[in-house]
Amino acid sequence: MIRIAPVGRALAVVAATSLALTACGGGGGDTATQTSQSAAPSSSAPAAAQGDGTLTLGTLLPQTGSLAFLGPPEIAGVNLAVKEINEAGGVLGKPVTKYDTDSGDTTTNIASQSVDKLLAQKADAIIGAASSSVSESVIDKITGAGVVQFSPANTSDKFTTINDKGLYFRTSPPDKLQGRVLGDLVVSDGNDTVGILAMQDSYGTGLADQVQKTVTDGGAEVVERVDYDPKAADFSADVAKIKAKNPKGIVLIGFEETAKVVAELVKQGLPADKHKWYMVDGNTSNTNYVKMPKGTLDGVKGTIPGAAAPEEFQAKLKAIDPKLQDFSYAPESYDAANLIALAAEAAKSDAGVDIAAKLAEVSKGGEKCKSFKECVDLLKAGKDIDYEGVSGPVEFNDAGDPAVATIGIYQYGATNKYATKALEYRTGNIAG
Repeated sequence: MIRIAPVGRALAVVAATSLALTACGGGGGDTATQTSQSAAPSSSAPAAAQGDGTLTLGTLLPQTGSLAFLGPPEIAGVNLAVKEINEAGGVLGKPVTKYDTDSGDTTTNIASQSVDKLLAQKADAIIGAASSSVSESVIDKITGAGVVQFSPANTSDKFTTINDKGLYFRTSPPDKLQGRVLGDLVVSDGNDTVGILAMQDSYGTGLADQVQKTVTDGGAEVVERVDYDPKAADFSADVAKIKAKNPKGIVLIGFEETAKVVAELVKQGLPADKHKWYMVDGNTSNTNYVKMPKGTLDGVKGTIPGAAAPEEFQAKLKAIDPKLQDFSYAPESYDAANLIALAAEAAKSDAGVDIAAKLAEVSKGGEKCKSFKECVDLLKAGKDIDYEGVSGPVEFNDAGDPAVATIGIYQYGATNKYATKALEYRTGNIAG
């Protein structure tokens, strides 16, 4: 079990210099597509758990569903990493093979079907899912097969102590950190009474718990908390409970259904210009609210895990996917693919269990390096490495969580889109 530092103690405020990165949810669809630069693994190859000499990555990322807006940047991040890895000579002397599948969301069985396909295709490591609930639904199937599961966006605190056989890792921080940053923000903005509307699942409930604790520890009062069914057709009764307590600040924790919640808040006389609204990575979106009347979200703030994405990195992603409009979790996805590849090189094996055994080692304690080529050259020279990712230092603790992470604070304008430059970044040591 990890410990989180007391409120505000380990948070360093960093000036915002670049663009936002968003987070945590799932997609839909059921067709696996090979997008590798190499041939498919031989059907006669040994089981993935034993390794066959070719590193095979699978992606389980949202192409449809409640977090489909996260899919394009995450997929682009993985594709960019695989491109650079193969241009540098691949892993274990061979090009990396990659298969893409859809994660769906919790309303479908798509994720389970996709995992079955990836395991049949001899995946050594699976990058995804984005949604914590989706990952939770397939983690036993993946790790039970001896395959690494590596999420770029899972933030539920459950994964810190889940029985994962040592095969689950993530580049995004547990929600305890985001919850603490958001709670600090709500209190520092002068909200002494707070209402919380949170979707009822492992992500929403866990994040709401930490926000509530931080707000209370900060001297404010949570006058009403409603954990709602995200599949509900109507949120009028949920919003009515918040209205009855008339809080100064309202925290919204959810996915795409937040648009319906927002519409109901306005309808019931709780607009953002009278009550300060706060969002999280799952619903801080530049596409979900653009059809609403101008100014509906003006001034609303949202928290998103991740450091600023360098402009050079953004340009590389746009070269991979020219239609890319959002960069949410692209750095975390890019780092996940690079770390898996470097761990395979360090282990001299593509077997999932061998990769898992080396992931922490390549993430800390050695000579710092920032690209696959730079890092793999050091490994081949017999040196220990410390991969410094685009998303941050990515030093894994014993639970497979990043030991240090950054949360960005963003603000919406009159067009119902949030600015691509954060108001500030707060970096926290997860261990406390």
